[in-house]
Amino acid sequence: MKRLLPVLAAAAFALAAPLPAPALADPLPPDASRAAHGGRTPDNLRELARKLGVRMGSAVNATALAEEADYRRVLNREFDHVTAENAMKWESVEPQRGVYAWEDADAVVRNALRNRQQVRGHTLVWHNQIPAWLTEGVADGSIDAAELRKILRDHIMTEVGRYRGKIRAWDVVNEVVDDDGNLRQSIWLTHLGPGYIADAFRWAHQADPRAKLYINDYNLEWNTNKINTTLGIVKDLKAQRVPIHGIGFQGHLGIQYDYPGDFADIMRQFTDLGLEAAITEADVRMVLPVTPEKLATQADYYKRMLSTCAANKRCAEFTVWGYTDRHSWVPDWFEGEGAACIMDENLTPKPAYHALLTVRRG
Repeated sequence: MKRLLPVLAAAAFALAAPLPAPALADPLPPDASRAAHGGRTPDNLRELARKLGVRMGSAVNATALAEEADYRRVLNREFDHVTAENAMKWESVEPQRGVYAWEDADAVVRNALRNRQQVRGHTLVWHNQIPAWLTEGVADGSIDAAELRKILRDHIMTEVGRYRGKIRAWDVVNEVVDDDGNLRQSIWLTHLGPGYIADAFRWAHQADPRAKLYINDYNLEWNTNKINTTLGIVKDLKAQRVPIHGIGFQGHLGIQYDYPGDFADIMRQFTDLGLEAAITEADVRMVLPVTPEKLATQADYYKRMLSTCAANKRCAEFTVWGYTDRHSWVPDWFEGEGAACIMDENLTPKPAYHALLTVRRG
């Protein structure tokens, strides 16, 4: 569930050569050395990250990164972890078969490396935002199952290989379970069978053995059907010795719904399997117009989500799906809803931002 990226008016096309930039060292201490806050509230989210031992991240709008100095300044001040919102998705990086457009993805990574930010790669295998040449080729039969498998392998090896040593974690498979708890119908499941999931993890690990490899999904905070099926997938992959390292909870919530009170226990079910956890796409939308009461409820939801992560020693990251309402995906997808981010359109911190700063390690 993400905003679609408009077709680029102009793209810089390049061969799939590795990005020449130094790898970013991990700035966080190991879990064993996580320290609780003292009495002082942190000045910003980067300082909070150091205090909690949890990376604080944001999705990055590549156009805003390039064109808006205030957006870029706040991003680099507040966050020690970033995710390309759309720039690393398949339709963005390979709009024509064998012709690559790395400009936006490279820019996100370069900016991160310059500003001591780690990067989450998003996403390698998804049922959405697949380039038209691929979906049309499958539909008309010019791409058969054997070729589709090769194309998927080449895509994963090319993209992960390009950023080898520069991406902390990859969302390898995204939203592979539907709301009823079934494997999601997609060209991957239809033509390759369920084994495509294990293959994707193996190929990503081959391309970058040091990257953390995640399965990522929405509504895992509360949807029992999705939770149980995803737990089963993880157990099956681990039984096959497939290199899966993490579980991503997207964290798209709305204040018109009850907060998922069992979220901490659900996260623990996954981390008890040995997985690292992350909240990967957090936002908390509301039915407009905005009121002080709605902002207070939103702040409570954000604080409870981060507190869940901070209380679990295997939760490594809390990422918001865009930090400002100026570039939120929510209004385009949920009619009459919005104001989902921790800062408003003018980059002014909302109560949710200040609530995050008060979180203490559980």
